[in-house]
Amino acid sequence: MRRNAFTTFHPIVNFVYFTFVLVFSMAFMHPLFQAISLAGAIGYSILLNGRKAVKFNLLYMLPLLLVMAAFNPIFNHAGVTILFYLPNGNPFTRESILYGIAAACMYVTVIVWFSCFNKVITSDKLMYLFGKIMPAISLILAMTLRFVPRYRHQLSVISQAQRSIGRDLSQGNLIERARNGLRILSILTTWAMENAIETADSMKARGYGLPKRTSFSIYRFERRDQLTLSIMIGLVAIVLTGAALEENTIRYFPSVVMKEYSLFSFVVYGAYFIFCTLPVMFQIVEEVKWKYIVSKI
Repeated sequence: MRRNAFTTFHPIVNFVYFTFVLVFSMAFMHPLFQAISLAGAIGYSILLNGRKAVKFNLLYMLPLLLVMAAFNPIFNHAGVTILFYLPNGNPFTRESILYGIAAACMYVTVIVWFSCFNKVITSDKLMYLFGKIMPAISLILAMTLRFVPRYRHQLSVISQAQRSIGRDLSQGNLIERARNGLRILSILTTWAMENAIETADSMKARGYGLPKRTSFSIYRFERRDQLTLSIMIGLVAIVLTGAALEENTIRYFPSVVMKEYSLFSFVVYGAYFIFCTLPVMFQIVEEVKWKYIVSKI
């Protein structure tokens, strides 16, 4: 599978995009905005991770959304539209149901967008963006992003080594398995601490964080990056204008109230749709260009 088109853009473009899309996903509780953001996040995660993303969304995100949406009206009884009363006498309201769905949708959307963020904003991009401004924090962030894949691989290596001498989690009785698990965890922790110290010493020896230190970079801010960033800023400006005019807002308590639709409302919705689906659109354009080039060969 060819590399995703949006990952080839300059790190500033990637970072600005994810910053705004995450902030908007958390700030706007309007149902149409949430549906657009969730659809854009799921679509992009599938482009990035393929079947793994489908499995992740169906097995984890969908149940999480349903559980969070179902639990909110049980504990939140605000709202004027009472549908029925629970056995304990508390009201079950329409507003609490709608707010529970909105809160669950927002939570799931942010998680999915963060999974895309971790795939696109790699450790080297973080080092490029914040290495000179915040060298210590950027190093910590870069190491944190590398934590899961590297430690998962190392855990597999340690488990295989322990299995070869009969000390794996699947060998022995319950007490022996627990002891083997603690031993594996201890080995992994020791390796992690040694690795962190070696990394810090290596970066210090190379002069990382010094004010006059220069570094090589493969990233160049090209014309397409300028054009993309300009388009993004224009779309963000329209969305923020809509927020200032309350086109993006909704009130759930004590009753559901949102602004009536107008021509400008659809302009704001369209701008937000384009913004949330930009990575998918770039990939579609890239696929069309690729097929055109192949057809000419």
